[in-house]
Amino acid sequence: MKDFEQLLASSARAHGHLCPGQAVGVRMAMLGCRLVGLEDPTEHSQIKKLLVYVEMDRCAADAIAHVTGVKLGRRSLKFTDYGIMAATFVNLETRAAFRILSTEEARVLVAHYAPEVRGKSRQQLEAYRRMPDSVLFRVQQVQVPVKDWDLPGPTHYKATCSRCGQVVRDRREVIVDGDVLCKPCADGAYFKDAREVTWPDMNWTPTSPGLSSSLQPKKPLPQRVETTSRLTKERISRSRESPDQDFSSRLLSGTRNDMPIQPLKDLQTPKAP
Repeated sequence: MKDFEQLLASSARAHGHLCPGQAVGVRMAMLGCRLVGLEDPTEHSQIKKLLVYVEMDRCAADAIAHVTGVKLGRRSLKFTDYGIMAATFVNLETRAAFRILSTEEARVLVAHYAPEVRGKSRQQLEAYRRMPDSVLFRVQQVQVPVKDWDLPGPTHYKATCSRCGQVVRDRREVIVDGDVLCKPCADGAYFKDAREVTWPDMNWTPTSPGLSSSLQPKKPLPQRVETTSRLTKERISRSRESPDQDFSSRLLSGTRNDMPIQPLKDLQTPKAP
C-alpha cells in the first residue's frame, strides 16, 4: 500500500477537494486494512477478499472507497445510513472484522496537535495527520454475518413485486400478508408523484449515428411508452400466456391501443412555496 500522503493526494483528486474528512477516511482505511490483514486490497490477488460497510455519506466514505478499491457496483462496498463516522472492514477469507469509529475527542484536541496552524479546516487537516490512531479512532472487533446474497458476484435470486411488477434482486423483496412486494410498494419511496414520460430522443442509441442504412430499423419505433400500470398487467399475465407469444415484439409493434402518456415537454415543474 502507498504511504499516507500519496493516498491522501490521490483520494483528494478523485473526491474533488482536500478536506479533513479525507484525512480521516484515508487513515481509517489504512488502519482497517492492517487490522484484517490485507496489505493492499486493490491488488488483483486481494481484490475479492475485502468487504467494507460505511455508516455515513460524507467525504470520509469516498476516501475509504478510494484507498481500499471497494465499489458499490462490485458489491464490496455497503452503505448503511447510520449517520455515524464509522466503517467496518471484513476479510471475507478469514472472516476477521473490525469496526472503526472516529472519536469526538479528536476534534476537541485539534488545537493541541496543530497549535500553529490558522483556519479551522487547515488546522483539523494537519492535526489529523499528526494524531496517533489511538486518539483519532476507537476500534471494535465485531462479527458480521454476511448472507450469501450480499456477497460480491452475480445475482442468484430474483423476485417480482406482485403490485408493480418490478424485478427485485438479492432478497430485497418484502413479504406483506403473503404478497411479495418491492420496498417502494411496501414501505413508500423517496420519490413521489411518479409519472412515466416520453422524451424527444428516446430512441437514441450509442451506435445509431454511425449505423449503415442496412442496419437501420425497417420502421421507426413508436415515439411513446406505455403506462406503468398497463405494462405491469402485461408482465404479470405473461406467465399465463403460451410460450410462442413474443412479448417484446408485440410491445414494439405499436399496434396496441394504450393511451400515450404525457410528453416530458408538457410537464410543469411545481413552484416552490
